[in-house]
Amino acid sequence: MKLHELSPAKGSKRARKRIGRGPGSGTGKTAGRGHKGQRSRSGYSQRLGFEGGQMPLTRRVPKRGFTNIFRVRYQVVNLARLTELAGEVTPELLVEKGLVRSGHPVKVLGDGEISTALKVQAHKFSSSARAKIEAAGGSCEVLEW
Repeated sequence: MKLHELSPAKGSKRARKRIGRGPGSGTGKTAGRGHKGQRSRSGYSQRLGFEGGQMPLTRRVPKRGFTNIFRVRYQVVNLARLTELAGEVTPELLVEKGLVRSGHPVKVLGDGEISTALKVQAHKFSSSARAKIEAAGGSCEVLEW
């Protein structure tokens, strides 16, 4: 079998339906749009969430809570992931290694064990992470965001 001999399985491809092309096509006259009314006209486009005049779902359902616009979303990294690194650990190094995304503050969490002394720079540390890093002979430096 050669590339030019390949073809789709019989019956798997179907020609698109040409609407509004006479009574013999099966979709002549009104072209499958029914009779009269807004939706039968050209140029009709329905507003997102429109339910034909019924109160839309987004307005029927009660609203709860709020979004705090001052929330700071940290990129978190656990101590277990820092064991692969050596020397000075900075947010730039973590981005380079693919452990966090750039453009966000970094928080170090205390999940996992650490045996090597690391100088870790981050925007925030959990108390357990700070204790484990300092117990291993390392240091924690808090950066300004």
